[in-house]
Amino acid sequence: MAMHSDDDYMVTEEASVGYQKRTLIDHVNLHVKKGEILTLIGPNGVGKSTILKSIIRQLSLIAGTVSIDVKELFSYAPKELAKKMAIVMTERIHPERYTCYDVVATGRYPYTGKMGMLQKEDEEKIEEAMRQVQVEALRDQDFERISDGQRQRVMLARAICQEPEILVLDEPTSYLDIRYKTDFLWLLRSLARKRQMAVVMSLHEIDLAQKISDQVVCVKEHRVDRVGTPEEVMTTEYIQELYAMQDGVYDAAYGSVEFPKPTGDVHTFVIGGGGYGIPLYRKLQRQGIPCAAGILPVHDREYPVAKALCEKVLEIPAFTMPEDTMLAQAKALIDACETVYCPCMEFGVCNSYNQELYFYAKKQNRSEERRVGKECRSRWSPYH
Repeated sequence: MAMHSDDDYMVTEEASVGYQKRTLIDHVNLHVKKGEILTLIGPNGVGKSTILKSIIRQLSLIAGTVSIDVKELFSYAPKELAKKMAIVMTERIHPERYTCYDVVATGRYPYTGKMGMLQKEDEEKIEEAMRQVQVEALRDQDFERISDGQRQRVMLARAICQEPEILVLDEPTSYLDIRYKTDFLWLLRSLARKRQMAVVMSLHEIDLAQKISDQVVCVKEHRVDRVGTPEEVMTTEYIQELYAMQDGVYDAAYGSVEFPKPTGDVHTFVIGGGGYGIPLYRKLQRQGIPCAAGILPVHDREYPVAKALCEKVLEIPAFTMPEDTMLAQAKALIDACETVYCPCMEFGVCNSYNQELYFYAKKQNRSEERRVGKECRSRWSPYH
């Protein structure tokens, strides 16, 4: 059983979750402190939403306990729990003839009297929440007529004005474009820190989960497989295993996924380095052209992408210069290839060996850097 400390705000102990008394996942032991973000990741259908629905009391626990603020979840009265916990789930709500302001305002009902009348303080909380989530312009619009992404932000505003101590979200970025994904998650990060609010959520975007989470829960084949910090659990090898990735490569260093490399005979060589070759590797990959790359130190930011997308990579240890045999190997590849690209925009002492290869390729009349530069001048212009 996972150990937890006295300052954990939410704790699940040996929880078994599922539907209609049928267990889907056993031994769910999680804990999150105020100010922290705990994120569930894993393939579709493994039970992430089931865990969240059990935490919010939408599903009954089959065994074990869930505690909020040192009090067992099921001992809270509904209104008392609503002051502790706010929820943003994927299920669509359909309020009839509600404006967006009306929907956000429902977050204040745990604080209103029996008549449900909003006071000035409530109205100020509603306005503040709508400003934070940038939905003021939707104030008077029909909630049923706005986009899915706008709905998601309105529902977050509703949760914020509820002033919870723990916020539970199920795939909150599903309908958001990239701008609002990052805005949304950074707002959660800020709320967690400034309001000392615990956040528990599931995410499909593992790159964002890696960057925003304090703790990551990996759910695999209907079990909690790993729990820890992103640095502890989100390794390249483990993420590929967790998602049973066959047609792609996950890179833990950048939190990115690359599609499979083209395979076959290599007739294209890229003189790369410094990250300048990354767009070119991806372009060649999209075109199905196998390529070789080099010479790249293993600490170069370009190296992980080259390893993922190139059929062959000439590599050297970090902070070293290539030996003569490596230079000879690179020149032999240049001689054997029909096309040589040099996307590097500048050379210096640290990559003077690639400058040597560039001039060697030009001398052999095999470099097509001018054509590449014309296609994407700002990024791929070669050094002259």
